[in-house]
Amino acid sequence: MSKLPMQKKSLHPLMVSMLMIAGLSLSACNDSNQGAESEAEVSTTTEEVATEAASNSTDAADLDGAVANQGTPVSYDMSSWGSTAVEPVSIDELDDIQSTFGKVVTTDKNSLDYASNPATKYRFMQADEPYLDVIDSQKYLELGWYYANPTDTEKEKELSKAHAQKAYTLARQLMGDEGGRVLADILNGQIVKNKTAGGQTIELAKCEFYSCMIIFNKSKAQTSES
Repeated sequence: MSKLPMQKKSLHPLMVSMLMIAGLSLSACNDSNQGAESEAEVSTTTEEVATEAASNSTDAADLDGAVANQGTPVSYDMSSWGSTAVEPVSIDELDDIQSTFGKVVTTDKNSLDYASNPATKYRFMQADEPYLDVIDSQKYLELGWYYANPTDTEKEKELSKAHAQKAYTLARQLMGDEGGRVLADILNGQIVKNKTAGGQTIELAKCEFYSCMIIFNKSKAQTSES
């Protein structure tokens, strides 16, 4: 009888130890399951991010492709415009200059020139058409026309090329063959500043942002001729 209490005392720590071991095993199992769930969540999230990135990449590729294929650049076949002799005109012969550009549609006597001096603008196209202008002031003569973009309509491109051809002819009338080369340069993206060509002084000439212009400094041209 005296041994029974001792057996109970020895069994109690053993049961506690077994319960602790079982608890640790269960905890480890739960941790393992949670880890697996976490890995599954990370894997799922990674797949979602990868899928979204691939989608965005495809969208960007589509967008880039659309931009790359958008429109056809305007080609200026200046070799077909001719290099035969033209009738020279003076920088002050406004009537002859206008006749090369065509018929004046509207006249704005309250316009401004390149340097914001009072000037008269002669427009050779209707308001809703690609413009072709001559702006004349005491100091400057400006030729301006619409510079077509690759995304423009074929009609707009053709009108823009026709304007450039008239400007080419007028440039040769004012500056000889040098004038034709200046126009070719600006149509090819060059910017001309403070250049003397064929006895005329070009203050600025360029084609960009839907606009071509050639600005002559009449006062310097008159000084050089006198």
